[in-house]
Amino acid sequence: MRRRRFRPVRRPDFRRMAWRGCCAGVVLWAGGVATVHAQEYYTQSDFGGVGLLQTPTARMAQEGEFSFVLSRTTPYTNYNVSMQPIPWLEGSFRYTNVSNRLYGARSLSGSQTYKDKSIDVKARLFQETRWTPAVAFGVRDVGGTGLFSSEYLVASKRAGRFDFSLGLGWGYIGNRGDISNPLSFISDRFNTRPASGTGATGALSINKFLRGRPGFFGGVEYHSPWDWLVLKAELDGNDYKHQPQSNNQPQRSPINLGAVFRLNGNADLTLGYERGNVATAALNLHANLATHVGPQKSFDPPPEPVSFTSTPVTSMPTGPTQGAGSTPSDLASSEPGPTQAATSVPDRRAPEQVDWAQVAKTLQANAGINVSSIRRRGSELVIHGEQERFFYTAEAAGRATRIVDNRVDSSIDWVTVSSETNGLSTVDTSVHRPRFIELLNHQIDLPTFRRSVEQDPVTSRDEEVLYNAPLKRFTGGTSIGYQQNLGGPDAFVLYQVYGAGYGTFNFNRHLWLDGVLSVNIANNYDKFKYDAPSNLPRVRTNVRQYLTSSDITMPNFQLTGTRKLGQDLYGMAYAGMLESMYAGAGGEVLYRPFGEHWAVGGDINWVKARGFDQDFSLRKYHVITGQATGYLDTGFHNVTLAVSVGRYLAGDWGTTVDVSRQFANGTRMGAYFTVTDKSGSSGYGEGSFDKGIYVSIPFDALLPNSSRNRATLMWQPLVRDGGARLNKRYTLYTMTNDLDSDLFDKNLGKISQ
Repeated sequence: MRRRRFRPVRRPDFRRMAWRGCCAGVVLWAGGVATVHAQEYYTQSDFGGVGLLQTPTARMAQEGEFSFVLSRTTPYTNYNVSMQPIPWLEGSFRYTNVSNRLYGARSLSGSQTYKDKSIDVKARLFQETRWTPAVAFGVRDVGGTGLFSSEYLVASKRAGRFDFSLGLGWGYIGNRGDISNPLSFISDRFNTRPASGTGATGALSINKFLRGRPGFFGGVEYHSPWDWLVLKAELDGNDYKHQPQSNNQPQRSPINLGAVFRLNGNADLTLGYERGNVATAALNLHANLATHVGPQKSFDPPPEPVSFTSTPVTSMPTGPTQGAGSTPSDLASSEPGPTQAATSVPDRRAPEQVDWAQVAKTLQANAGINVSSIRRRGSELVIHGEQERFFYTAEAAGRATRIVDNRVDSSIDWVTVSSETNGLSTVDTSVHRPRFIELLNHQIDLPTFRRSVEQDPVTSRDEEVLYNAPLKRFTGGTSIGYQQNLGGPDAFVLYQVYGAGYGTFNFNRHLWLDGVLSVNIANNYDKFKYDAPSNLPRVRTNVRQYLTSSDITMPNFQLTGTRKLGQDLYGMAYAGMLESMYAGAGGEVLYRPFGEHWAVGGDINWVKARGFDQDFSLRKYHVITGQATGYLDTGFHNVTLAVSVGRYLAGDWGTTVDVSRQFANGTRMGAYFTVTDKSGSSGYGEGSFDKGIYVSIPFDALLPNSSRNRATLMWQPLVRDGGARLNKRYTLYTMTNDLDSDLFDKNLGKISQ
């Protein structure tokens, strides 16, 4: 069975200074190899991303690190978010508030100061060795106006508690221009760098790459004997005489000094003195999402205790279907483990004598399984149902096995949970009951038990029906929500707090009607007056009207049906108010083979623009839209690539590429971009193409109760009409996420929790 597994005096000779600094670093390194090495954590720069103060280093944060840095260096305030999705790649996005420049004309934005958006990327080219430094290449402000755009090559070498860096930067980082461009032998165009801010907002600033005179930068970071203190000194490569927006600043000295105080494991405070005349401060809030362990689940019911005195045990379990012929004479009894006392023996009965309706209620309350039926295949008990509480499938399977073990006699040796999601059967998770009890009793370890649990595709088999659950017709609830728009001319933050009521009426397990009603509680949308320019049909840029026209809205109201069309082939159809801006009808199919790391699918939709009040009214605009999508788990650091090709809401044709990394705990970091036949043209308008960065965190990692929901933080520099996709409530790929056996295998230890 297959298992898967961020007044100047005369100019000094900075080239000589850099050379002397490099030589001094080599001497200190050679003499300090035997001393205590620098600590393993690295601190963030003023611009986000691992670095000194104004400049980056070749260092990388730990894999999975997520940082928010708020820094102030007059006249700039930076709001940075940095992510480390894989060990050698760092990504950051940033808003920069320029406090002495207005956003635009007062008639447009009043007294709001200028906000600049940018994206940074840094990649490590070489790891540090005993004799050679770590080397990285990076690009700052690659996706934005390019006001602070830079490219750089930097090397870092550790010497005991000291960490030295030396780099060469083009653009903002190297504005001092210490040397002629070494790339000028290729073309004279490398001698001149276009002025900052000449590109379209949101466009890639590649027309500036490695152009102009570069400058040296570098410095040293000292990790003191105290864990809470790191000292920094750097040579700034910027002379501040060529600032964007003619916002030149005086610089008395190119040497910047700073100290980082680690307040606790998740917060750093940096105080510094830069340009020889400016005091600076930064606060860094950070966490490692890859290794983060959620809080104790104090709001969850405890798993049922089990008895260790009369549970049947077999030494070499077979698969759930092959084991159907096992008899009690093949099994032995286990003794209580040395560290866990035996409980009283439960009243175990033959399957035909068990009150399965009561068991189904217990499975719902304790294992989070909404049971549709309970059946038997020889010595295998099969629980069909939808997991509604536990993010980790293994945890639900373990709880279900405990419940069965306390009620059923030794004629059942395999417990299988056949997962369903919105009527779609996805995967069978089978647990060998006696070996599971041995695991709980500490008689075997997890690697040994791993051979006694398996996941299989759902196939049609002869089953004896023990219980069919009645269909629950109506479910519903209420919640509080929050939404915001960042970086617009009306205000830096436009927000709304709202209450939502939601309900679902089930016609059967494959067909349901559901909807959401939203009521405004508080917002500052009275400031929201700006409509962005657009040369395409306004499919997204009329967002202001949708947010401000009514305090009571109906974001979603749709009829949805699902069907398994064949082995590994899934289908879905839907119609109604599909999202806040569009109504219509459509369908989707997905082929996702069990045990494989790829899938292909597609959707097609006819949609019409909804009225701004988000009721049942419609507007004139309509379009046929849809994409074909391929998904591939590359096997490289659990990176998943999704490529979509098709037609978008504005009628443009193009491609969306989404690259994301999922960690063992289910947290995902990713980025996407969309290029269409209107990208880069005057027809597309501001932004040139669509792009964004996101992080998706399971609520299970944040809350004291288990949950299958997620919190997704998306940063999209501009909302524009090109490359806009329909925001469907359901997608088949997420519906079939239980097929991700890698996530199951990496969290198998939760089966005993």
